[in-house]
Amino acid sequence: MKKKIVICMLAGMLAISSLAGCSSFQADDVVATVGDQEITAEIANFYARYVQAQYETYYSAYLGDDMWNSEASEGKTYEESVKDSVLETLEDMVLLEQHMDEYEVSLSDEEKQLVKDAAKEFGEVNPLEDKEKVSGSEKAVERVMTLMAVQIKMQDAIQSGADTEVSDEEAAQKSMQYVFFPYTSTDEEGKSVEMTDEEKDEAKEKAEAFAKEVKEAEDFEAFAKEREAEAKTATFDAESTAPAEDLIKAADKLEEGEVTDLIETDRGCYVAKVNSLLDREATDAEKESIVNERKQKLYEDTCEKLRKDIKIEVNNDVWEKISFKDIKVTIKQVEQDPYANEVQTDDVAEAEEEKDSEEEDSEEEDSDTESDSEENAQ
Repeated sequence: MKKKIVICMLAGMLAISSLAGCSSFQADDVVATVGDQEITAEIANFYARYVQAQYETYYSAYLGDDMWNSEASEGKTYEESVKDSVLETLEDMVLLEQHMDEYEVSLSDEEKQLVKDAAKEFGEVNPLEDKEKVSGSEKAVERVMTLMAVQIKMQDAIQSGADTEVSDEEAAQKSMQYVFFPYTSTDEEGKSVEMTDEEKDEAKEKAEAFAKEVKEAEDFEAFAKEREAEAKTATFDAESTAPAEDLIKAADKLEEGEVTDLIETDRGCYVAKVNSLLDREATDAEKESIVNERKQKLYEDTCEKLRKDIKIEVNNDVWEKISFKDIKVTIKQVEQDPYANEVQTDDVAEAEEEKDSEEEDSEEEDSDTESDSEENAQ
């Protein structure tokens, strides 16, 4: 696959402020060992702060100022949940780096230099005090960015082995048009209001009449419009749940062109017509989704297998000293060169060179054409 490897840790991305006392770990303290390879506290801390910055920037508005103490799952806070994910990802990245040769993966000299340049720039644009809080030494930044670049290339290499053949039968998506008769109305302030029992009965009677009469109509949508109703389109398969599970079950039993009976739910009544047993666009999209799921599963299964074949030990005493509650880290909203700090695979670089060459050839052809036109005009 031809794609760009984008170094996610852009220089100058972190805005850092202390909330409590500084952590007491040393940079070379060992957080975990993967085989005989150590993950030091400075590497773990810097990568953890990178992930923290994304959560602080994009999720704090939803989770609140005390997001790290809030519950992510039963008995586990968001800090504990995210830190578990951070450490597992770091372990996986080290594992993948150890198996690069098996997948014929490597970072080119150009890629390595871009990582070095980006790490150097990060050091130049961030104050020393801020860098120390997140273990942002040039060495640590370069190491984390290298691991991230390796992980992306290894993921591509592993996923290239996934089965990409998906039949129409496996991915088939049907298409239907439906009308919904809700058991709610809108008040003067635009808010949704539950109907009275009497109003619901009226809505159901209207739906029943529609369901009976539309079976004789040639055009479902036009008939709905005549009855001042809105016909919506949806694609589905047997596993779909929207717009309503009972509607899906009923529609899934029909042949093309057939209409459901009235389908009543707690929210209101539905009537639908099956337009196609294989919607081409939706089916192709489902094929892509199935392939992506296969690729992700293959990647996850591969990482899990690599884990089983090696000893991984975690030093919780050190890891616990890295806390999201002592430092606030967000992503600076600054304008970036859209191509800044990008690492490209060799094939992409070659493809871009070919594209540039083609554009130059095209410009030359246009120029020659203009010249010929001028000569003919003379």
